[in-house]
Amino acid sequence: MANSPDRVRVRLPDLSPRAYEHPADRGALVALRSLSGFDVLVKSLFGRVSERQLRLLFLADAVRVGPTQFPELHDYLRDAAYVLDLDDVPELYVKMDPNPNAMAIGRKKPFIVMTTGLFDLFDAEEKRFVIGHEVGHILSGHALYRTLLLLLVWIAQKIMWIPLGALAIQAILVALKEWHRKSELSADRAGLLACQNPDAAKRALMKLAGGSNLSEMNPDAFIEQAREYEAGGDAVDSVLKLMSTVPASHPFAVVRVAEVQRWLESGEYQRILDGEYPRRSKDSESRVSDEAGRAADSYREDWNRTKDPLVSVVRDVAGGAAGAGGRIFDSVAERWRSGGRNDSEDGGGAGDGGNDRS
Repeated sequence: MANSPDRVRVRLPDLSPRAYEHPADRGALVALRSLSGFDVLVKSLFGRVSERQLRLLFLADAVRVGPTQFPELHDYLRDAAYVLDLDDVPELYVKMDPNPNAMAIGRKKPFIVMTTGLFDLFDAEEKRFVIGHEVGHILSGHALYRTLLLLLVWIAQKIMWIPLGALAIQAILVALKEWHRKSELSADRAGLLACQNPDAAKRALMKLAGGSNLSEMNPDAFIEQAREYEAGGDAVDSVLKLMSTVPASHPFAVVRVAEVQRWLESGEYQRILDGEYPRRSKDSESRVSDEAGRAADSYREDWNRTKDPLVSVVRDVAGGAAGAGGRIFDSVAERWRSGGRNDSEDGGGAGDGGNDRS
């Protein structure tokens, strides 16, 4: 079946996931991998639940997308793999579920699952965005940890009656969810690169919050709502936002649309389309210190930019302490300099000068 896209999209050959990955995603993944016993848990779980079992489950109880089943989705999938230069086009399954969701799971050969709720909610361009989002997860190697998260949620439900076992699982689940929320920000960027339609990306995220009645919603108003959420309220609101975020597996829709808008305004999206991006073939040459520097710069920018009242108070206190420390240091340094000059001008002896400095 010939693939005839509705418009030409810029292909990004040899695209490295470093081009679109959010620094917080990479930082959270490093922290996750450093958890004690995490590697052992990964090997243990995937030794008992094989990728073949997962695939058979969806092969038996979902519809596999292809030229004769959901053919438009098949085209969108091939387009996304072509634009992002993913070597192997993954399988895509449509699963009966009214909750709008999609995920990339698997280990050696990841595949994508889309629910009917998401299929019915999104238009063609929005579906391109969400499929590109999942292809981005695969390109970044996120599917392994997403699968691990699903397995751990299932296990946690089975062993809730074992206090210590549940506690150990919950500790890793919290870290996994924190990484997963950050990974969604990376995948949103990949979805935008795949569909190359910023309005569709924003609409898709807005629909996840407000449903299918697009005529009743406005993207600009939704972005303003996102700004209000980021800045709104007092320190109590900040704590409440933190408490509601920790158990969630995904960032809130307003947070995601704000991040997409911020990435667009930074010019990085356009630079990638213009061909200015890191290449996958050069990934082995990238240095961990460089990536750490990028992450640190990103966190610093977020810290300085945020209007969250709790963060602002902490920042002001920290800045005040740093400023006071700097002024004290400058005062001491000036005393040293003036003391040294007075000693020489007054013709004081070495003994006197030494007593003054002490």
